[in-house]
Amino acid sequence: MPTQDDVLGYFDTLSNWGRWGDDDELGTLNHITDDVRLAAARAVRHGRSVSCAWEVAVPDDMERSTTTCPCAADMPGAEHMPKAFHDDRRWGYSSERLGITFHGNTLTHVDSPCHIYWDGTMYNGRPHSLVDAATGSAWAAVTAAANGIVTRGVLLDVARVRDVPWLEPGQGVTPDDLEEAERRQGVRVRPGDAVLLRTGYGRARHGSGASGGIRQAGWHASCLPWLHERGVALIGADTPQDVQPSGYEDVLMPVHAVGLVAMGLWLLDNCDLEACATTAADLGQWDFQLAVAPVRFAGTSGSPVNPIATF
Repeated sequence: MPTQDDVLGYFDTLSNWGRWGDDDELGTLNHITDDVRLAAARAVRHGRSVSCAWEVAVPDDMERSTTTCPCAADMPGAEHMPKAFHDDRRWGYSSERLGITFHGNTLTHVDSPCHIYWDGTMYNGRPHSLVDAATGSAWAAVTAAANGIVTRGVLLDVARVRDVPWLEPGQGVTPDDLEEAERRQGVRVRPGDAVLLRTGYGRARHGSGASGGIRQAGWHASCLPWLHERGVALIGADTPQDVQPSGYEDVLMPVHAVGLVAMGLWLLDNCDLEACATTAADLGQWDFQLAVAPVRFAGTSGSPVNPIATF
């Protein structure tokens, strides 16, 4: 297992700064080439799609104000609309105003590289001062992925490999776990892949309804060199990624910090992987096409998403 000095050294040894140019904001998404996307399309062998996201609860996860107007011609201001509008008294509508905080331990969301700083610096050496309270981030925001993230996904079901319903909080997943999952599932992670880690936490959350907390299972920092060597484009988990506690006094969230800042590794936090795992086991297929379409929120450090796995 790496020491704390080893993990701190990852900021240099695993750095992708300048690898794709000094102005690069995509980071590891550069691994997703046209050929990788074509290969992802060939992973669709059954035509079955499943969501890898949690439903956003109302009102627990979201502030919501709904307007309903049974007859649109009666809404305020309708008298100033064209005659055809206020003469048509058959159609109505509803609309919503939503307020949501997607970062955290509950909602399924993607983190872009500007989400985390280390010593005041973001991916590719940019200063944190590029993030403004009024306008958001001028660097490596989620809009860098405006064309979507479409690639081959690989589910590594470590809870299944360990033959437990779920990993206990504080249990970290190591490269040995990843390679054992590959061996048992008959799949191998390739450059450009998105790797989704199932700890089984989703099963526990479905049973209890609870979410969040300080302690959790997840990726151990020792996986970072493995992900770098394999050329992984994106990682996800059914927790907020990092095992907690991390085991390192001076690095609270090494997967977030090293991944986003040094590697430019995009993250999918808080996935619900239960349907994906059940489908993969039923079909005997652990790879699939994964499609992630962040909302183009200008200057934001991520977006709520609904990742879709198609087998």
